[in-house]
Amino acid sequence: MKAHFVRFANYNTWANARLYDAATALTDFERKRDIKGYFKSLHGTLNHLLVADRIWLSRLTGQGVPPQSLDETLYEKFEALREARELEDRQLIDFVSGLDEAALEQDLAYRTTRDEPKTLQRSVVLAHLFNHQTHHRGQATNMLRQLGVAEPPALDLLYFALPSA
Repeated sequence: MKAHFVRFANYNTWANARLYDAATALTDFERKRDIKGYFKSLHGTLNHLLVADRIWLSRLTGQGVPPQSLDETLYEKFEALREARELEDRQLIDFVSGLDEAALEQDLAYRTTRDEPKTLQRSVVLAHLFNHQTHHRGQATNMLRQLGVAEPPALDLLYFALPSA
């Protein structure tokens, strides 16, 4: 099971890099324009993904101070958001690579952003984290098209897994 999550951590990094590369074609105004997404804008959606990953990685590692809300703005500048995303992706790869099979089966007790106690198996938490990323990257890809990017990147896992990717 560990190899599965290491693959997803690497895929996650690859997909995020492609998404951020495509977003550089837009102006800051376009990235922050409210286009009625759940987190309003492309920037807001990318920010939310980083927020959620920081929350989950903090819960998983017991380190760091996580954001307090799911829409907390971490970085106003796109370049700073991208740098933080790249660092978070490296930390996620390192964390997952350092796990053993037994750790994946262990329960993780944590508190939600509403301070409710919960317990889930670590493997379920990681599956959720990567699924959540995919969900919002899909929204972000649609936002790129709405904002005029004619050819948003293909981010499906199979493109990452194919040798020509």
